[in-house]
Amino acid sequence: MQRGRANTPLFWTVLVVVVAADVITKAIAVYSLAPQRIPHEVWGNVIRLTLVYNPGAAFGLHLGQYSRWIFMALTIGALFILGRLYRATRDGDLLRTFAISLVCAGAIGNLIDRVRSSQGVVDFLDVGLGDTRWPTFNVADMAVSMGAFLLAWVLWGEENADDAAPAAVREDTAASAAIGGAQASPGSSEI
Repeated sequence: MQRGRANTPLFWTVLVVVVAADVITKAIAVYSLAPQRIPHEVWGNVIRLTLVYNPGAAFGLHLGQYSRWIFMALTIGALFILGRLYRATRDGDLLRTFAISLVCAGAIGNLIDRVRSSQGVVDFLDVGLGDTRWPTFNVADMAVSMGAFLLAWVLWGEENADDAAPAAVREDTAASAAIGGAQASPGSSEI
């Protein structure tokens, strides 16, 4: 299946808007939240803005001195796979297109940081209660998380539909045979 023109505007609009929002919010964070690791309360202790550079991946996963290069290569590989998934998306499948564009945009946003600086990805959204905090994140991380969840849901739904389709076809075939058989029986008894 080839992607159709109906998917293209949605894909590129979401991609550009999310990457732009990510780049702009990170620039603002670097400019206004320095130095690192100093929390700025937004809504009490629950929502804070705290500048952090993450040289690793999600949840602070770090693979040593070559983390930057390893994660750049993994991101490029993931973007290649997502590109193939996008090209295989049916024309008009906007939910799947939206999910793929979110994941791509988030991956590109964090890739830009890895290419631009050896310090790592700029994170600044700090959520939690007291000392119990979620790992600091950014707009790109939100896009990847939401997009990956949505894409998994869409693909799971497609898989269930594919599994249900053969059963429905078998039931329709059996029903048609029963109806056809019922119609043929009276005709054959007349001969």
